[in-house]
Amino acid sequence: MKRLLAALLLGSLGMAPAQSAATLAKVDAADMSIAAARTKKYPGSALKVEQTLRAGSNYRRYVVSYQSDGLKIYGLLTVPNGPAPKGGWPAIVFNHGYIPPNVYRTTEKYVAYQDAFARNGFITLKSDYRGHGSSQGEALGAYYTPGYTTDVLNALGSLRQDQRVNAERIGMWGHSMGGFITLRSMVIDRRIKVGVIWAGVVGDYNQMMTQWHNRAPSSIPRRVLNLRKQAVAQYGTPEANPGFWNSLSANHFLKDLGGPLQLHIGTADAEVPVAFHTALSGQVKAAGKSVQSYVYPGDDHNLSRNLSVALNRSVAFFKERL
Repeated sequence: MKRLLAALLLGSLGMAPAQSAATLAKVDAADMSIAAARTKKYPGSALKVEQTLRAGSNYRRYVVSYQSDGLKIYGLLTVPNGPAPKGGWPAIVFNHGYIPPNVYRTTEKYVAYQDAFARNGFITLKSDYRGHGSSQGEALGAYYTPGYTTDVLNALGSLRQDQRVNAERIGMWGHSMGGFITLRSMVIDRRIKVGVIWAGVVGDYNQMMTQWHNRAPSSIPRRVLNLRKQAVAQYGTPEANPGFWNSLSANHFLKDLGGPLQLHIGTADAEVPVAFHTALSGQVKAAGKSVQSYVYPGDDHNLSRNLSVALNRSVAFFKERL
């Protein structure tokens, strides 16, 4: 896993072996700027049921699809049983962490996590992201190309137009890479009311380039590993060109958060530096925004030793704030 995290840092997250050189050549880190993201529209589409799954304890489960940048993106939708409350159900966009795109399956991984929120009266939608499982498009990673964030914001747009959902009561949950996407989405769209991030990749670009020291696996194609190198060659390092890299980083737009954050991490996390969590917590406070921080001594990247505690805290936070 350490080696996989290095791959994330280098911009290779989610890259399938057959990715085209032509697509990679079009990658420009400038497309990651928060300003550029704010100029785009993220309407999503009506959620289309592709498969009805076995129901949960008190909710229904579906594989659905929606549109994002002209791509068909799949996801896992849960809907509580019974009549919706006045105005519709509160909803959570669920942003998963890194899973190799070619082995990713909509109905695998994060099931227990999503179940915890689904059982407590929330509609949830976990986007597969482009290039994952059956989703169209190419999996180019979250850190140097905006595609995954675009897919998540279109998932948000799809929920907003769904009559079962209260469009004024939507939050986000993210783990690891999904934490990066969650934070980024919240500063792009202030209508996201609440965010919960577990073991998030929430350092700014200077931290990401200087505080992740893991070696990338040899199985990652060299042209993919070069995405970070390509960006630095074009724009310089964060130290040499802080204005450019800060324009890409959600950490430098925290005054634009539309709601509170809750952060969780374990001190024995071998995948994401605890320093990312600590720095973000301080930055949110300095921006005058609300943040809750939970650090679990000796726990790992998945908070395995404190899973029930962390889930209960997260569910309670959404119930209180949404």
